[in-house]
Amino acid sequence: MNTHPLYLLLIIILLSQFSHATTEIEQWDFYEWSHSGPSKGNPYRDVTIQATFRLGENEFTVSGFYDGEGIYRCRFMPNVIGNWHYEISSNVDTLNGHSGTFTCVAPEPGNEGGVSVANQFHFEYTSGKPYFCFGTTAYAWQHQSAELREQTLVTFEKYGFNKVRMCVFPKRFAPYITNEPEHYPYMGEAPDQWDFSRFNPAFFRHLERSILELQKIGVEADLILFHPYDESHWGFDHMSLEEDIFYLEYLIARLASFRNVWWSLANEWDLVKTKNVEDWNTLIETVDRLDIYDRLISIHNAGKIYDHSHPSITHLSLQRHNPKTTPSWHEQYGKPVVFDEMSYEGNLGYNYGDLTGELMTMRFWICITQAGYGTHGEMYQHPENILYWSKGGVTHGSSPARIRFLREIVESTFTEGPMRYPTEPWWNRKNCVSQEEEAFLFYYEDYQPSFRPIRLPEGNSYTIDVIDTWEMTINRLPGLYSGSIEVPLPGKPYIAVRAMKAN
Repeated sequence: MNTHPLYLLLIIILLSQFSHATTEIEQWDFYEWSHSGPSKGNPYRDVTIQATFRLGENEFTVSGFYDGEGIYRCRFMPNVIGNWHYEISSNVDTLNGHSGTFTCVAPEPGNEGGVSVANQFHFEYTSGKPYFCFGTTAYAWQHQSAELREQTLVTFEKYGFNKVRMCVFPKRFAPYITNEPEHYPYMGEAPDQWDFSRFNPAFFRHLERSILELQKIGVEADLILFHPYDESHWGFDHMSLEEDIFYLEYLIARLASFRNVWWSLANEWDLVKTKNVEDWNTLIETVDRLDIYDRLISIHNAGKIYDHSHPSITHLSLQRHNPKTTPSWHEQYGKPVVFDEMSYEGNLGYNYGDLTGELMTMRFWICITQAGYGTHGEMYQHPENILYWSKGGVTHGSSPARIRFLREIVESTFTEGPMRYPTEPWWNRKNCVSQEEEAFLFYYEDYQPSFRPIRLPEGNSYTIDVIDTWEMTINRLPGLYSGSIEVPLPGKPYIAVRAMKAN
């Protein structure tokens, strides 16, 4: 053995540095502890593992999970900057009693934390930055080829979509989605011979990669936990309530620490014939109980609206075609309203898949100027049945660019979520939102007025922009304005007016 003094000094320095090494995790990112353990029997059911994380008065306990090949993991999203300490507890000696520390540091640019409800009808990031929801729909995008998945991510970023509705389980909807996924969520034999007590870690690792890819481009993953589009093929929609809860326990242990996750209990819950309202209430409450981070929770309808007064439901996820009803939903439930399905742009022979780009864009503008939010989808016929609404890929419609333009308008106009302005005369209230007396946004749909009267607060001076929402142009009128005025308009459809307080 080399006993040269310089060699010994080098070893001492390296050991000293290692002993003081500290893992650094960004605030609102996730820390992961992992360790080897038993792989015999059924580790998914037989082994329990938890981690308790502490910093001062902050204490959180999370459930861990088995990730296959004898590896167990516990994940935690720190919400406070500082040095966290953790302790592991398990019913297995080789996993029990571990402890350690990590340091939570300030987040890097682009990391604003998770999204939650703010100002009753709107959303914001944990950092306090407003979140304006401009979603899209690609139900089974993560179950497609690598090339198609990459195209999908490029499309999301290109058009500024910041939320995607996506199913955890694979989806069938003949003839448009019939391909088998790369991985299945359970061990067993395809198509329908599954062991619902043993998960397939490869499936969930693939899902995790997809969610983290979305996180990198600023997209929230609105995860649909159950859906009726199995067509009696896999049987994932026919599990027992106990199996459903077991699935939720595993999924939430793996994913809840990802800051860009939302929970959507179901797509079209009322079409899932194997569950009743009591079952759904149990599942909603299970998600709420297991998720220590209070992620957003919704449940989406086909015909029958779920009772959104349930305290665990954070916002309305509606399938309805008329976003002008937003104020009535606000009044009834007192929660944010997202029209996650207000039909889709496309040319299919269904009454929910044949909107023009003009109508899709108009519904988005109505959503915003009624203080609600909309979600895009596209169903154009394709020779290989690659419908963006199901498989993602590239869009072919005319609304995505205009939806991005709307997002740019909203984010440059409002520093907080837009609120209805109910005290103005009828011509203001039709489609109008404001931020206090700082900014106003009016929208005139497919009418074509040559002027419109509006009333602005007395004593303030405002700039006036005439916005062509279809041509995506902004024309600022000369001068400043106050009180009751008539705004000259171009006499064509899809015009909006923005008034912003000067300076």
